[in-house]
Amino acid sequence: MASKLLVTGASGKLGQLVLDALLARGVNAADIVATTRDPARLATYAAQGIEVRKADFDDAEATRKAFEGSDRVALISTDALDDKGTRQKQHLAAVAAAKAAGVKHIVYTSLPDAEHSKVIFAPDHLNTETAIKGSGMSYTLLRNTWYQENMFMNLPQVLKSGQWYSSAGNGGIAHVARADCAEAIAAALASGTTDNATYTLTGPELRTTDEIAALASEITGRPIQVVHLSDDQLAGGMKAAGVPDFLIPTLVSFDTATREGHLGALTSDVETLTGRKPRTLRAFLVESKDALLA
Repeated sequence: MASKLLVTGASGKLGQLVLDALLARGVNAADIVATTRDPARLATYAAQGIEVRKADFDDAEATRKAFEGSDRVALISTDALDDKGTRQKQHLAAVAAAKAAGVKHIVYTSLPDAEHSKVIFAPDHLNTETAIKGSGMSYTLLRNTWYQENMFMNLPQVLKSGQWYSSAGNGGIAHVARADCAEAIAAALASGTTDNATYTLTGPELRTTDEIAALASEITGRPIQVVHLSDDQLAGGMKAAGVPDFLIPTLVSFDTATREGHLGALTSDVETLTGRKPRTLRAFLVESKDALLA
C-alpha cells in the first residue's frame, strides 16, 4: 500500500510547487493530501485527484483531523511574522498534531544556521526543529536559504532608483530557486526514508550584495550603487520610507545575519536530493529581467 504524502500550506507559492513536483515525480494524485486554510484555492489540484483538506494551525484539533491517515508530512513553515510568537505556536501545534495523528515522518522547511542566526525569527525554526527531534517521528530538516524570487521585494525599486541600501557588508548568500527547494521537498517526502537528516538548500554560487548588484546591472543595463550602512542607519532609512515599525527589526536582521555569515552556506544538497544542479542566480535574473524592470 502506497504511503499517503501530505503537504501543508499547499496553496502558497512553495506549497503549489511541491504538489507540482510530486506529480512530476510520478506520485499518484490519490496518494497526495494537500492542506490549506482555503480549499477553494486548490480546486485545480482537487480536479487532478489530490485530496484537499482544510487545516489551520491555530486550531489544533482540526489540524490533527486533517493529518489523519497520512504517513509522511511536509510541514511548510507559515508566514506569520508578527511580534507575538504566532509562527512558533503554529509550528509547535502542527508538530503535536502530526504526532497525535500517527504521522511517521516529517519534512520541515527551516532556516540555515538556525542555532546561531541573527535572523529575528530563527528561534521559531530552531524550536520547531527541537520539537520535531523530540517527537519520536523520523525527520528530514531542510534549511532553505533565501529564495531568488525574494529579490522581487527590493530589486525592482533598486533598479529604478539606482541605489541599494544595505548593511550586509561583505556577507554572501547563495540564493536558491524556490522551485529547486520544492523539488528537494518532494524528493524527501516521496523517498520513503526514515533516516533522520538535515540538509541546507542553496544555490550554486555565493555572492555579496555588491556582486549581486554588479550582475543585475550587467543583465538589465541599469547602473546600481550599493550604499553601505550600519544597521541603525538602515533601520532609520526604512522608518523614513514608511516601513511599519514592527517589520523593521525583521528586515534589518536579514542584513545583520548576512554580514555575520549566518546565511553564507554553500552546499550541493539540492543536487543530492533532486539529482540535478540548482538554477544559477544569473539564469534567474535573465529569466526575470522584464518583470524586474516593469
